[in-house]
Formats: sequence, C-alpha cells, structure tokens
Amino acid sequence: MEPERLRRRLGSAFRLRGLLLRADALKYLTEALQSINEVELDDVIENVIDAVEKQPLSSNMIEQSTVEAAVQECSQASDETIENVFNIIGAFDIPRYIYNSERKKFLPLSMTNFPVPNLFGTARDKAELFRERYSILQQLKTVETLLGNTAKVGEVIVLGMITQLKEGKFFLEDPTGVVQLDLSKAQFHSGLYTESCFVLAEGWYEDEVFHVNAFGFPPTEPSATTRAFYGNVNFFGGPSSASVKASAKLKQLEDENEDAMFVFVSDVWLDQAEVLEKLHTMFSGYSSAPPTCFFFCGNFSSAPYGKNQIQSLKGSLKALADMICEYPSIHKSSRFVFVPGPEDPGPGSILPRPPLAENITEEFRQLVPFSVFTTNPCRVQYCTQEIIIFREDLVNKMCRNCVRFPSSNMDIPNHFVKTILSQGHLTPLPLYVSPVYWAYDYALRVYPLPDMLVVADKYDPFTVTNTDCLCINPGSFPRSGFSFKVFYPSNKTVEDSKLQGL
Repeated sequence: MEPERLRRRLGSAFRLRGLLLRADALKYLTEALQSINEVELDDVIENVIDAVEKQPLSSNMIEQSTVEAAVQECSQASDETIENVFNIIGAFDIPRYIYNSERKKFLPLSMTNFPVPNLFGTARDKAELFRERYSILQQLKTVETLLGNTAKVGEVIVLGMITQLKEGKFFLEDPTGVVQLDLSKAQFHSGLYTESCFVLAEGWYEDEVFHVNAFGFPPTEPSATTRAFYGNVNFFGGPSSASVKASAKLKQLEDENEDAMFVFVSDVWLDQAEVLEKLHTMFSGYSSAPPTCFFFCGNFSSAPYGKNQIQSLKGSLKALADMICEYPSIHKSSRFVFVPGPEDPGPGSILPRPPLAENITEEFRQLVPFSVFTTNPCRVQYCTQEIIIFREDLVNKMCRNCVRFPSSNMDIPNHFVKTILSQGHLTPLPLYVSPVYWAYDYALRVYPLPDMLVVADKYDPFTVTNTDCLCINPGSFPRSGFSFKVFYPSNKTVEDSKLQGL
C-alpha cells in the first residue's frame, strides 16, 4: 500500500481509539508496516494499538518510543511464549514501579522524577523506603488527625509503623507525624509485631498518648484483586512485556506439563561429607525422572569463615559438578539455581545480596551449563506462576524483635507468614536488625502476592497457605535430618521429603 494511504489509515485507526500520533511516530509506523499485506493490515494495526494502550501513557499524544515498544512487542508475541516458560530474575533486575497517589496507579521509574537506584543510597532513598511501604498499605486515618486534638478522641483506627524512639517507649509513625503509644491494655491479633512493621492500631487518644486497645495487621490483598485493579502490569520482572498471568498459552503449557517438578534444598553444606553423600542418594533417586530444577540455597559451607573459605568453596562446587556429571539424565535435563546464604562469601549481610562471585563459580558453570548463580532474594517465573525465593534466618530474628511475643508458641509459622504477606515485604524489621540497600528496598516487596514464597530458614520446615499464596520453608538440610521440599507446579502441590539416615 502506498505510504500516503497507509498513513491516513493509521491516523484514523488511532483516532477511533482516542489517540493521536506525533509526526515522527506516524512516520515510524508507516515504514514499519509498509510490507504487510492488505488482508492482515487491520489486525496488525489493532494489535499495535492494543500494545500501545497496555503501556502507562501520560497523555493521548503518542510518542515514537511508545510505538516502537508496541511494534517490538507484537513481533515478539509469536515466539515470546517459548522464552517465557522459565526465567530466573535477580533482585537487581526487578522493574521499579512507584505508586502515584493522585493517579492511584503504579508508574515505571522512567515516568517519574526518581533517580535510578544506586547501592550508595541517599537520605531521600531512606525516607522513601518507609514511605513506599506505607503507601502500598495506606487507606485510613493519619497520625496528624490525632495530634491536633486536645479533647479525648474515642475509638479510632490508625495505620502507622511501630518505632521505639526512646528506650522502652513505643510510638506510631506515619508520613504525617509520630504519636506515643500506651500498650498496657493492647490485644494483639495473630502475627509477629516487630518494630518497623505497619499496623492498624485501634484505640483512643488523650493527653498526647494513643492508648491502644488492639493491634492488627493491614488486610492481605489477594493477587487477583491487585491485578484486577492494576491490569496487566508486569511488576514481577522477566522478559515478558505484560504479566504472565494473562497468557492462555503459558497456562496451557503449565497444565500439560504434569512432570514439572522443583526441588528446594537449603543449607547445602558442600564441605560436609554427609551432605555430599545425601546429595548422591538424591541424584540417584531422581535420575530416572529428573526434576525440572534443583534450587540450592546457601550457606554452602558449614564453616563460613577463614582465609581458605573461597578456595575451599571452589573445590566443593567442583566436587558437586563432578557428581552431577555422573548422572547424565540429570546433567542433561535439570537446571540448577544457587541462591547465596547470609554467611556465604560476599559483601556482608546487606540485602539484596549479589550472586556468588564469578571466579568462585566459573568451573562449576563450565561443567554444568544449565546452572544459574543468582541473587538473594530472587524470583522465578515458570509459565504463569510467580515464585519468590529468600534465604534468610528470619523467623528467629522476628521472634526476638517482637513488641510482644505471641501466646500460642505452636503456631509460629502461621504468625510469621501472615506478617510477611500483610506487610507486603520480605524483611519488615528495623534496618539495624536487617540492613537493606535503601534504593533497592523495592526488590524485597511481596506485592502483588506471588503464587509461592519460599523462605529458606533454619527454623523447622513448614508449608502454610495464606491468601492464595503458598509459603514453604524447606528447613536446613543438615539440621533437619536431611529434609527438603518438592513442588509440582501443574497442580500447585508441595511434598515434604526426607532422606533417611544410612
């Protein structure tokens, strides 16, 4: 079709959808669609406009960059499904979205005046970190509305963060102010209430003190609700331009692949003969039906200190690679993903934590090409499922830092899971207890809720489902009598496994 006719047709198709094309965008599109035959043209233009509308538009005037992204997405769509089956997403590759309260939507970093995140965060980054955790949860009265009152204010509910600004005295803080708390009569609903958690505090205010009758957590929002509100935004990361939840093709692949199986093992102490022996047993057991992926979480040595640590870890990984090579079916069909633990070699205990250094893993990667050394935490996208993996001994940390320890000690896993999911964050603890790179705090978000959260913790293994999110702890392999967890994505079931002693 000659360029002039095509240009007119494009202009009117966009106008019908309430969109205007800038001159350069129209020129680009005319050239890009020049060679498409007339029969398919209408469908192609429709697809391009759909792809344009999926992007966060600041006005109805469409820029060339927006059109380019749309054309690219349409040309990828056909082969996209295959590359979107299985992806490991490192913490530093997660897309950054910022909540805009006026527009009530999340905007990508490029559409805001926020700087690109930097490991050496600024003071603004530190302030924003809590403000953003707050804005994701916020929907109630502010502290400010209390502070102005001289008379007693009865029954109110305020959302704020618990802080201890003076030794032994707790306060509730939000972006509008701070108020002192009296917790002597407070009832605590289920959960682990630590400093830096956001809570709903119900009570009355008098003489500059908020007397709390009850503490609860903000209600957890099911992922389906979040997505219904924010559409197909891909908050999770990975190569897909839209959320994988929307892909019928991927859903079909997921349902059909009933043999898909993920094995989660934590504290894989490669310097311990008994651990290597048990891995041998595991591989020989699985060699007739290799799992899709083995997820090995650190720490990768039982003695994580000393001047020979790096050298011995290299040697241990080489021994593991040799062992994997002994089982050709596993070597050929299974993937291996390594998530570092808190005491593995690396830059201290600040989260998110980068992968094990390349010079340590080089030999292993040559021998076992289907291996990925990733960050802690990391994300896994398999077909339409989203999984977050986090290796941290968090349960004890949170129990130790509770404002008041729950009376039902038996139910710690449920309290713990409820806390993480309602906070929408992996480490709802003060920064001096669990340090975070301020500008990368968003990489620790648990929002929207994933399908599965794997918290690899030395606490006893558990499986808890809360708000349609499956949360598992495989436990510490050597400390729990060689326990691990197996997950079957096609029907979302988890199996507790244990290698019996010899």
